[in-house]
Amino acid sequence: MEAKSHKRMTLRQSFLSFGLICSLFAWGQESTSVFSFLGLPTSSHATALGGKNISLIDDDASLIFQNPALLASVSDNSMNLNFMSYMKGSKTGSASFVRLAGQRGTWGAGIQFVGYGKMKETLETGEIIGDMRALDMAFNGMYSYALSDRWVGGATGKMIYSKYADYTSVGLAVDLGLNYYDEDNDFSFSAVAANLGGQVKAFGDKHERMPFNLQVGFTKSLGHAPIRFNVTLTDLTRWSSKYFYHVSKKPKGGSILMNHFSVGIDIIPTSQFYFAAGYNFRRAYEMKAAGSSRAAGLSFGAGLNIKKIKVGLAYAKYHVSAHTVALSLGYSL
Repeated sequence: MEAKSHKRMTLRQSFLSFGLICSLFAWGQESTSVFSFLGLPTSSHATALGGKNISLIDDDASLIFQNPALLASVSDNSMNLNFMSYMKGSKTGSASFVRLAGQRGTWGAGIQFVGYGKMKETLETGEIIGDMRALDMAFNGMYSYALSDRWVGGATGKMIYSKYADYTSVGLAVDLGLNYYDEDNDFSFSAVAANLGGQVKAFGDKHERMPFNLQVGFTKSLGHAPIRFNVTLTDLTRWSSKYFYHVSKKPKGGSILMNHFSVGIDIIPTSQFYFAAGYNFRRAYEMKAAGSSRAAGLSFGAGLNIKKIKVGLAYAKYHVSAHTVALSLGYSL
């Protein structure tokens, strides 16, 4: 009885602490923020499922960037490389490594980057004075701990570095994540508070806000059918129409509520192969507002597991002028 009571207290204290920290950092958040690259997917599987997924239980080291609690579902000594084409001339990628730490703990390390290539540097008058380069990077240290047979908590510490021409900025942030997984019913539920922190060094005199993102989501398989549904809600501390539409009056065809949703489906005919498709409502609206209607918000991909090697490929569209292709390569030592 004492052990069960202690377990209940541990879970209760975890929820209270998680909610308190989220509420403190969520209060007063605005739509503008720095280091927005942290919101890009670092997994081909997550890209295929709409770009946002914090609840997918899979032996995939690329998913730990989405939720540090997912470390617990990754095999010991696993590594992953992910590469994604972005806007014209821009490339983004990540690398991660996972290792067990005792019976209940797991730690991980990762790096994210976005390279924007070479651009023309101009004065306010429009005069070209040369070339410039821009780069965003984040170094991640992660740890998860099994609170019980079904609950896992995790945290990620980030050091963020951005350099645009001669201007640099440094930030420190933390992600907090919880995951509940019922293996018998193949049901997973997660909550994540991402990017709690601030700038240590600003680009100029004014410090900008971090891209805080409070998210919840679930993943559920369909009985004995080889189908798995994924639903993720993001930006749960921002409900202003100005944040989503950037206008004083909501335009036709948009929904503030639906723009918080990203949905996806996995079809898994065998344990070695999956096909995934997703729809991101917010990205669909933004793409249509920018003049794109073809496949706006849609994404899809597939993955293959061959012994210790995992390969994933996904397609999405994040900009009207470019297509995005994501490639993930995983290996378990």
